[in-house]
Parts: sequence; structure tokens; C-alpha cells
Amino acid sequence: MSTHTAVRHFFRGMGMPEHTPDHGRSRRLRHRLPVRAWHWINLWCMIVLLLSGLQIFNAHPALYWGSASHFDAPWLEMYAMRGADGSVHGVTALGPWQFTTTGVLGYSGESVRGFPAWVTLPSYQFLSMGRVWHFFFAWLFAISGALFALYALWTGHFRRNFWLSGRDWRGLGRDIINHLKLRFHAHSGKYNSLQKLSYLSVVFVALPLMIVTGLCMSPTINAAAPWLLDLFGGRQSARSIHFITAFSLVLFAVVHVAMVLLSHPLRQLRGMITGRVPRRSSSSEPESPS
Repeated sequence: MSTHTAVRHFFRGMGMPEHTPDHGRSRRLRHRLPVRAWHWINLWCMIVLLLSGLQIFNAHPALYWGSASHFDAPWLEMYAMRGADGSVHGVTALGPWQFTTTGVLGYSGESVRGFPAWVTLPSYQFLSMGRVWHFFFAWLFAISGALFALYALWTGHFRRNFWLSGRDWRGLGRDIINHLKLRFHAHSGKYNSLQKLSYLSVVFVALPLMIVTGLCMSPTINAAAPWLLDLFGGRQSARSIHFITAFSLVLFAVVHVAMVLLSHPLRQLRGMITGRVPRRSSSSEPESPS
């Protein structure tokens, strides 16, 4: 057997359907090893990227559109202001609207800062260290994502588990209503249309967009590929899109965790750690939203 054929058979074995029958056993295979590994690598990468990214944002807690920072016209800004009584208040401005966010945004812990110390890495103001953490885990995140994408395309993981058929599209409205009503019905252990669409949007839209706009923050990349900045309308626009995309992923993660908690959380967690979950005794058991 040639090396190429051996490698191909190896990846095919790793990419067997997640719901392959396992006769004679009380547990069935739910997630293959590469899926589980990528899930946990992503978890820690995203946590560090978020916390270190907020540390970087705090160096200049304002966002703009275009190629330059027009300090008199940010679309989002966090700052502190002193009231008539001498007390300091944190303020978050979104366009023409201003909100008092003392203790959380703008002013917290007796210091002027965009995001509070408990949600940044490091907790104290240290821009260069925040960049070190952010860039290291950004590359780890991008490389692991590229490797998983190759695995998923090579083995058919995306096609089997996430590609939407005509039946899926027709049932999308029903699945949205069921999720809003917190009804998670089983579909032979497979993802429903809303879950498929969500994961495809994250993998093929949000993650690439976040990575590319992040690269736009690098002067080296700007010099090597100046057309990237033109693609997004300038450096400040790329920074704003990077910020928005990052928080859309945070929202996705929050919803993802909520769905897991609403649908047998211990079973879901065990499945993502060991790869196996107990066989269903009834088709009415809620479906895994993970």
C-alpha cells in the first residue's frame, strides 16, 4: 500500500460518520477525535483572544469608519466624565446615544478604562503584553482552523453533518420556531437546519472575516498586501468589523452554551470529552445542540 493510500485510509477512518452504529455497546460514537480536539482548542483560543483583544481595545476605546481615526466622530466610544458634584461617571456612546455605564464600561475600579480589569488579559494596563497573548493565540487559532478545515473537507465531515439539503431549507422556519419555544426534538442524532446554518455561518463567514480583518491590523501585512485595507474601506473600518465579528462570535458561544444547558448538559459535555454518549432509549429525547 502506498503512503498516499495509507494516509487516505487513515483520515477516512478518523472521519467516519459521528453516528456510526456500535452494536453490542451501551454507548454510541458522537464526536470523532479531530472534532473534539478542535472544539477544545477553539474554546481556549477564543477565551484568550477575547480577553487580550479587550486589553488592546482599552489602549484606545473608540471605533471609527474609514482609513483614519476621526476623533470627533467615533461610532462607538467609552470614556469617563466628571459630574457637577465632582463624581466620575463611565459613559458609553453609540453614535448620538449616550449611556451611563459606571463600574462596567468607561470607568471601573476607580480607573478610566474601556473594559474592566476582570475581563482583560492581563488585568492591568499592559498593551504590549496583551498583543503578545493576542498574536500568539491568533496564529494558533488560524492554524488549527485551517487543519480542521482540511480534515473536514477531506473526510466529508462538512458535507455529512452541515450541508443543508432541500428538506433542511424547507424546515428552517419550523426549526427556528421550535428553538424559540425551547423544543429540541431528536432527528436521528443529526443537526437540524438551524444548527447547520449557524455552524456554516461561523466557519465560512465569521471566522475567516475575523482572521482577515485581524491581519489588517498588522503593518507588515499592510505593506505586503495593501489591497486588503482597500477591501474593507480602510484600517479603522477593518478594526470596527473585527470588533463586531468578535462579539458576534461571543453571542454565538453564549447561545451555544445555553442550548447545551437546556439539553442534557452532562451528556453533551461527556460526549465532547470522550466522544461517546449513551444510546437513546426514546426518540423523544432532546437533540444535542453542540
